[in-house]
Amino acid sequence: MTGFVLGLAMALTGRAGVTTETVYLSGHGADDPVKWEFRCSGGRNAGQWTTIDVPSCWEQQGFGDYTYGRYYKTKGLKASDESGNYRHTFDVPAEWKGKSVEIVFEGALTDTDVKVNGKPAGPTHQGGFTAFSHDISKLLRYGQRNTLEVNVSKQSANKSVNNAERRADWWLFGGIYRPVYLRVKPKIHIKELALNPQAGGKLTVDLTTTPLPKGYTLEASLDGGQAKSAAVGQDTSHHAEYQFDGVKDWDPEHPNLYTLTLTLRDKAGKAVHSQNERIGFRTIEFIPRDGFYLNGTKLLVKGVNRHCFYPETGRTTSRRLDLEDIRIIKGMNSNAIRSHYSPDCHLLELCDSLGVLYFDELAGWQEAYDSSVGPRILSEMVTHDRNHPSIFAWGNGNEGGFNKDFPAIFRELDPQKRLVVHPWALKDGIDTHHYPAYQTGVGRLGNGYQVFMPTEFLHSQYDKGAGTGLEDFWNNWSRNPLFAGGFIWAFVDERLARTDRGGSIDTDGGNAPDGIVGPHREKEASWYTIRDIWSPIQIAPFTPRPGRDNTMTLSNRSLYSPLSEYRMNYEFLTADIDRGTETVAKGSVTLPAAQPGEAVNVKIGDMGAFAKGDILRLVALNAANDTVNIWSYPLKYADEYHAGATPSGRRGGKASVSGATLTANGVTAEFDSQSGNLCKVTADGREIPFNNGPAPVGFKMKFKTMRSYMQGDTAVLVTHYTGAVDSITWRMTPEGVLGMEAVMFNSKKGKGFEGEFIDKDARDFGFSFDYPEEMCQGMTWLGRGPYRVWRNRQRGQTFNVWHKDYNNTVTGQPTDLKEGRLDYPEFKGYHANVYDARLESEKAPVRFRVESDGVYLRTFTPEEPKSAQHRNMCAFPTGDISFLLDIAPMRSYKSIDELGPQAMKPNVRINGGDEGLRIKLWTSFK
Repeated sequence: MTGFVLGLAMALTGRAGVTTETVYLSGHGADDPVKWEFRCSGGRNAGQWTTIDVPSCWEQQGFGDYTYGRYYKTKGLKASDESGNYRHTFDVPAEWKGKSVEIVFEGALTDTDVKVNGKPAGPTHQGGFTAFSHDISKLLRYGQRNTLEVNVSKQSANKSVNNAERRADWWLFGGIYRPVYLRVKPKIHIKELALNPQAGGKLTVDLTTTPLPKGYTLEASLDGGQAKSAAVGQDTSHHAEYQFDGVKDWDPEHPNLYTLTLTLRDKAGKAVHSQNERIGFRTIEFIPRDGFYLNGTKLLVKGVNRHCFYPETGRTTSRRLDLEDIRIIKGMNSNAIRSHYSPDCHLLELCDSLGVLYFDELAGWQEAYDSSVGPRILSEMVTHDRNHPSIFAWGNGNEGGFNKDFPAIFRELDPQKRLVVHPWALKDGIDTHHYPAYQTGVGRLGNGYQVFMPTEFLHSQYDKGAGTGLEDFWNNWSRNPLFAGGFIWAFVDERLARTDRGGSIDTDGGNAPDGIVGPHREKEASWYTIRDIWSPIQIAPFTPRPGRDNTMTLSNRSLYSPLSEYRMNYEFLTADIDRGTETVAKGSVTLPAAQPGEAVNVKIGDMGAFAKGDILRLVALNAANDTVNIWSYPLKYADEYHAGATPSGRRGGKASVSGATLTANGVTAEFDSQSGNLCKVTADGREIPFNNGPAPVGFKMKFKTMRSYMQGDTAVLVTHYTGAVDSITWRMTPEGVLGMEAVMFNSKKGKGFEGEFIDKDARDFGFSFDYPEEMCQGMTWLGRGPYRVWRNRQRGQTFNVWHKDYNNTVTGQPTDLKEGRLDYPEFKGYHANVYDARLESEKAPVRFRVESDGVYLRTFTPEEPKSAQHRNMCAFPTGDISFLLDIAPMRSYKSIDELGPQAMKPNVRINGGDEGLRIKLWTSFK
C-alpha cells in the first residue's frame, strides 16, 4: 500500500526529469492523514505499538497528556514531557539513484531525530514551528522498500526552546503535526532561492546551487511566457536580475500572482533543473516617522492575530480549514494576519492568492531562543517563507522574547529588507505597544513621533469582543498620520476538544476563549461590528425620508481600489413581526470612480419606494461578489411606523376603570395605590406575570398621587411623582391593550432639572419590569439585530425583523461542554432601536409596541463568565425587562475608564423650558 501511495503521488505531480518532484509520505493536512506506526512513551495509551494519523497532534489521537502553556503559573504543576516513536515504510524508484533526495518535515513538536534504514539522517532538530530537511540520498535503497524512523520529544533538551515555545499562552502539543514529504532534484540543482520581485516588473534572484560547470545560465519566465536569461558563475552563490514589462503589481486588493519558472541550462542550452515559484511583484518600504508603504501607497493595517488551531485537530490544519479562516477574516474587511510563529505553507499561499498581508514572527513568547539554536531556527523560518509577497514585516519574538543578535540575521537572509519588529516594544522607529488605552500613553501616538502599530489591542475574550470600543479607538488613532494600523487579539477561541474527556471542550479557564469567532468559527457580534467599522465603503450619517432629496455621501476607505470596483444594491422592504418582510422595490446604486480617500454623493433610485417601505437596505459587494457590508435604515420614525396600527377607539365594546384597576376585552391591569406600580395582569382569567414596574433605572422617583378616569372608550390612570419622573399615564384600550407614557426630566416651571435625582454611578436610564425568565421561549422583534449591543459596540447590527429562540449563552463559554455548543446570537442583553417586540411563551405571551425612538429593549440579565478574572459587564438594571434611553458599555482588556467616549458615563441635562424625555409604549397580552 505504501508503494502504491508513493507511485500515485509521483503520477499526480507528473514531474519526472529536470523538475523538482514532491512526494508526500504523510497526508497534506488534517483532511487526508496517512497512518504510520506509533508508540508513545507516557500518558494515555503508552508503551504499545499501534497506528497514528500523520500529520496530527498525538493528544488529539488519544496519546500522552494535556498541558496548557501557562502551567507554570500554578505552583508545582509540570508540563507533560512524553515522546513518540514513529515508523513508516516507503518504496523508492530505482531511477532516483544519482539524484538528490531530501526528506522534509514541515513541523514537528519539538526535538526530532530521524533515521532512514537504521541510520541517522542528520542531527536532532530543535524548534517546533519551522520546517527542516535532511539529505538522505546516501541512505536510501533504490528500487526497494525503505524504513523511516522518527523520534519526537514533546519537551526540548534546549532550555531556551522550551522557554520560547512551551511556556506560552496556548495549548502544548506533541507530534508530527505538519506534512512530511520527499523532495527529489537532479544531481545539479538549485538549492535555495531568495527573490525580490519589485513593483514595475524588476526581479532580482539570489540563489545557491550545487557547484556548476562553466557556461551555465539561469532562465526566467513568467506563466510560461517569454524567457529571459542571465549568466551564472561556477561557484554555489549567484545573483541575477531581470526586467519583465507589462506585469500587474500585487497588493492586498489586487493579489496578482505569476508562476515564475527558473531553469538552469548547461552550456549547450539543455535544461538541467527547473523550479517553479508563485510570486507577486510589489515593493515594501518602511519610512521612520511616516509608515509602511506598499507600491508607493501608505498602508493601513487592519489586522487580526491568529493561531493555527482547530478544536479536534489542535495545531494540525488543512488547506480547506485555512481557506475558511481567510474568507472569514477578509469577510470582516481585515487585510492582515499575525501569529506567534511561522504558519503552514498553505496559509501563506492563500494569503498570497487572496490578498492578505502577513506579519511573520519568530516564536519567543516573552522568552527568546538562545544564540546557539536560535540562528538556525531563524534561518529556517526566513528561507522557508521569504518569497511570499504577502509577508510585509518580520517579528523577532513576542513581548520581550527578543534576541538582540537576530535582526542582523533577518536582514542578511531577506533580500527585500523587510522591517524587523519587536512586538510590544517601541524600537527601530515603530511603536507596537500592546493593549494601549484610548489615549495611547505618554510619548506614544497621542504625543509621540514614532510610527504606531499595536501588534495586539482590545482583546476579544468573552463578549468584550474586539468590536467593543473599536470605533472610538480606530477613529481616534486614524486622525494621526503616524498610525499604521494594528492587530486585534485574537481571531479564534482556542477551545480544545479533549480526547481524554470524551471530546468535551476545555478552555483552560479564561485563557483560551479569546476569539472574535468561536472554535468552529461561530461568528460573535464583534465580527459584524468590525466588518462595519473596517468597511472600505463608509456612509456618512444619513436619514432617508419620503419626499426628501435622499443623497448619500460615500467615502472610499480602500487603499488601492476606486469605488467603481465595488457594487451596491438597494432594497425597500415592508416590515411586520407577524408577517415578516416583503420587498417592494430594489435596484442598484451607481458608484462613480472615486479614488481611495475621496468622498462622493450618490442618489438612490425609485424615490417613490421611500413612501411605500419601512426599511431601506443597502448591500455592498466587491469584484469577487463577496459582501463588503450591509446597512439598513428605518424609513419611518417609531410613532410614524405605528400610526393607525396602535389599538385605540371602540371595537365592540369599551374599557372600564375602577379605582386603580383598568379592564377591557378580558384583560385586567391592577396597580398598587401606594407606589403606582403595575402589580398584576390577567388575560382571559390567566395571570400574566409582567409586573413590579415601572421601576426607575438610573434615577429616583417617589410616588405622589394617582387619579383615574374614562377618556371616551379608553380607561386612563395617571400617576404623578416627585423626582426625575413627572408623570406616567396608563391607558387601557377597548381591545385590552395597555399603554404607558412616561414623562421624565420635565421642567414645567422653567427651571433646570435638579441633578440630585440622578444616580451618579448610573450607566442605564429608563424603566424595568419583572417577568419570569423561565417562561420565555423566544423573541421576534423589529429593530437592530440580530445580536445584542453595548453602548460602545452598536455598529454592525441592522434594522430588520429578527427572531431568536431563548438561550442562556455566555459568550465564549459553551452551553454544553460535551457538545461544545455555542448558541449565537445570545438571547439576553440590550437590543437597539426596538419598534415592536414579542416575547414568545405558551403561558405568558407579551408584546411591546414602542412609539419612542432610540429605545433599547433589555431582555433579562446575562451571566458573567465562570472563569473571568474580573467583572466584564456593568451591573444590569433591576428586574427582567427594561425600556431604556441609554445603556451600559462593556469593558475590554482595559478598564472602562481607559476606553473611549462611547464608554463614558452618560449625563442628563435639562434646561428650563425643556419638555422632558418620554418613553411611550403599548403592551398586549394575547
